[in-house]
Amino acid sequence: MTDRPILMFDSGIGGLTVLREARVLMPERRFVYVADDAAFPYGAWEEPALKARILDLFGRLLERFDPEISVIPCNTASTLVIDALRQAFPGHPFVGTVPAIKPAAERTRSGLVSVLATPGTVKRQYTRDLITQWATKCHVRLVGSDRLAQMAEIYMRDGFVDEQAVKDEIAPCFIEQEGRRTDIVVLACTHYPFLVNRMRKTAPWPVDWIDPAEAIARRALSLLDGSREWRDDAGRDIAVFTSKRTDFATRRLMQGFGLTVEGT
Repeated sequence: MTDRPILMFDSGIGGLTVLREARVLMPERRFVYVADDAAFPYGAWEEPALKARILDLFGRLLERFDPEISVIPCNTASTLVIDALRQAFPGHPFVGTVPAIKPAAERTRSGLVSVLATPGTVKRQYTRDLITQWATKCHVRLVGSDRLAQMAEIYMRDGFVDEQAVKDEIAPCFIEQEGRRTDIVVLACTHYPFLVNRMRKTAPWPVDWIDPAEAIARRALSLLDGSREWRDDAGRDIAVFTSKRTDFATRRLMQGFGLTVEGT
């Protein structure tokens, strides 16, 4: 048997929310965390160029690390390229991430649900298809934020976030109709759970914030070969940044998540 890692891929540090849950479920596993920070934020890219970039990156990542499974916590990347990845690498299992619209539709009492995402995820037909499939009896508001992912990155590195800015970004999620209020907000970007405490603090009323991190980790676990659930104690979990540039705050953050930045 070989100690093949689990590869986690995100545009930045947002996927650490999923890594945190995966570590709880799979403490014996080895992880390689890849942050495509050279291309962050993904929402600023045109779809064809971003799709080509991610496909090219995965060709090199799979050859280099030979992971047992690849997890893509990033909603923007998953909704754009997960099908193409499965086509391009048919022998390799991928776990993608899509907005948690189905569980939101099942839980809501008011029928008013908001999906807080990046502009890229909001405009994707994949997202609208999920609403058509699972939430036709709900009013689903799609809210695209240009700033929250970057604010989460800064917060995790520097420990500071402007609460008024958070309040402004989440404000469109909260609507009232005929005496009913939004009661669920889907966090459709893995960066956002890092700010959820600030969101709770600045929200106009309490809602259920749906974080899909645990569900993603459980899905990954279900696809793994149980006979390989072990790790070499000498192995280490590493973080790879596509920019090949990391500052002290980033390296310290990765260390806090049990990751050694490649090259340090």
